[in-house]
Amino acid sequence: MTNIERMQQEKVYNPDEPKLMQQQIAAQEKNDAYNALKRSDFKGRTHLLKEMFAEMGTDCMIEIPFYANWGGQHVHFGNGIYANFNLTLVDDGDIFVEDNTMFGPNVTIATAGHPIYPPLRANKHYQFNKSVHIGKNVWLGANVTVLPGVTIGDNTVVGAGSVVTKDLPANVVAVGTPCEVLRPIGSHDHDYFYKNEKLDIWS
Repeated sequence: MTNIERMQQEKVYNPDEPKLMQQQIAAQEKNDAYNALKRSDFKGRTHLLKEMFAEMGTDCMIEIPFYANWGGQHVHFGNGIYANFNLTLVDDGDIFVEDNTMFGPNVTIATAGHPIYPPLRANKHYQFNKSVHIGKNVWLGANVTVLPGVTIGDNTVVGAGSVVTKDLPANVVAVGTPCEVLRPIGSHDHDYFYKNEKLDIWS
């Protein structure tokens, strides 16, 4: 099994292999080109994102600056996704994000990890990747970090500053470090937009 095959199959591999590093640098340079575009160049930004990402749906917006370890090459975006400033995708492994999900500023999604045993990191920087899956209509607040292998269910809201270390179900509000389910999303959320301030947009 080649080193690249080991990477693709989520096994421990050596990320310092020259061929692998050349591919990664080429992807990162496209990321640099994206961040150099004018903010008003929406057409150019959309075109380049479709070129960079494994999959990119319609009506997606990623604010500049944006950073990806593989330039988005292993990122699969659905439709209508919005990401605020400083989205960081450690996309050595696959990241799947479904329709209409929102990322607050400074969100990090990480797929890469390293063995705990020190010599495996010190000598060859061995690494492994575990894919991340984020459902539809999810909202990740500012400074949220999602760790390798995590799945977040549809409609779930993750509070600002949380570190998501394990799977979260659909239709809940979750907060904290490590992130835990606070409560289900319910009728109060239909009627109130912030604490006890009543939502009047339906009228």
